[in-house]
Amino acid sequence: MTTRLLLLSDTHIPQRARALPAQVLAAIEAADVVFHAGDWTHESVLDDVERRAPRLVGVYGNNDGDGLRGRLPEVARVMIEGLRFAMVHETGPAAGREARCAARFSDADVLVFGHSHIPWDSVAPGGLRLLNPGSPTDRRRQPACTYLTLVAEAGELREVTLVAVGRSTSAA
Repeated sequence: MTTRLLLLSDTHIPQRARALPAQVLAAIEAADVVFHAGDWTHESVLDDVERRAPRLVGVYGNNDGDGLRGRLPEVARVMIEGLRFAMVHETGPAAGREARCAARFSDADVLVFGHSHIPWDSVAPGGLRLLNPGSPTDRRRQPACTYLTLVAEAGELREVTLVAVGRSTSAA
């Protein structure tokens, strides 16, 4: 079986955008599993993604209040297509990230994280794949807002793609 995954983080609604861009909403509906690595900042975003996603895996971030923290864990762990995924919002500074995360998430094959708004794709010694999708609503110092799509199949990740969010695709 093949499972299409969508990785999101740091949506910061309504602070950075009024709503998720239409392009992102379409990607949510096209995915089999949606991961959101925190900093939703408003429960309505969680509600909307839950309604649209066939399956949602989410965690809270440092900017998420009590309502979101009451509904989401700090760390999520799931098995998809024979791959052990872990997800957390913050992983600390870029320097030493792979070693730190490999030690903390030694039971995972893939770690999804957010916080920095900077896309990241690396492999730690020992094989842990670290993925940060950036932010679909707040590009900070990046050339574009982003998210990640990928395919999980038979214990492997394929088609890991960083997708730029077009400026003219905002939902009303």
